[in-house]
Amino acid sequence: MSASEWRSPLLDLPGAVDGDGPDVGIAAHYGSIAAEQRRLEAGGTFVDLSHRDVLTITGPDRLTWLHDLTTQHVRDLAPGVPTSTLVLSPQGRIEHGMDLVDDGETVWAHTEPGAAAALVTFLDRMRFMTRVEVQEVTAEHAVVGLPGHAWTLRPRAELAALPAELGDPVGTWAWEALRIAAGRVRIGLDTDDLTIPNEAGLLGPAVHLDKGCYRGQETVARVHTLGRPPRRLTLLHLDGSVDHLPPVGAEVFADDKRVGAVGTSARHHELGPIALALLKRSVAVETPLVVDGVAAAQEVVVDPEVGLHVRPSVRG
Repeated sequence: MSASEWRSPLLDLPGAVDGDGPDVGIAAHYGSIAAEQRRLEAGGTFVDLSHRDVLTITGPDRLTWLHDLTTQHVRDLAPGVPTSTLVLSPQGRIEHGMDLVDDGETVWAHTEPGAAAALVTFLDRMRFMTRVEVQEVTAEHAVVGLPGHAWTLRPRAELAALPAELGDPVGTWAWEALRIAAGRVRIGLDTDDLTIPNEAGLLGPAVHLDKGCYRGQETVARVHTLGRPPRRLTLLHLDGSVDHLPPVGAEVFADDKRVGAVGTSARHHELGPIALALLKRSVAVETPLVVDGVAAAQEVVVDPEVGLHVRPSVRG
């Protein structure tokens, strides 16, 4: 099953409106956009994220193998403790990202819609003589978002019955608005082929700075030691009088010069229209910006001087 073929049974609920782009096949909202954000903040609800890809990693070497291969310290990961990790290129650029949890026998991981096939292919190539097995299980298991930006995995066959157990769901627009406000990136949407973790506020959440070697570590360590990465993640506060949000990839300008690009955007019930953008580090934080014809002000997510003595500053 591919993400483009999936249609969640929760789209049959009253008021459900289908998402678009990478989030097609699940509900963007159920008719009460601002109220859904407030409900998600308060708890007692869930978000259908069943369009995301799911994979499993089994075998006695699974944690030590992932520890050596990815950016996070997972060798001693306790069962039931969720974390995030990345696969980097030899140059330190982000190639894959996944959220994962180990249940004592299996690592369960999920990634962006349509991203699992390439990730599974890469992981399979890296098994060598290691006692691990990697499998995509998207057709059988679904991601469910929970308040506090937590998540769980459930059998797809149970999705239609979840409202009776977890309460009425809210749409992905609520989930996305709170995620963007907290400065949390989506790999491949808020990042591009050149992004290194230092630029995107991922040191800590997905990159452990005190673990052994992994592919791309030299770049991460060098930029962390010296500080001042080429670009920085910022939260844009967009002009609320404009009736549209900028699309992913829209160019950001300062004084008619291109200084970066927007990733994801949303309408927040308190902050108004917001977006995440990767900007050139040299752009002063007080500089007014324009993106897709919309005026924007900056709020720092990753400090321009971020490095060994300046930690990423992420909202939320």
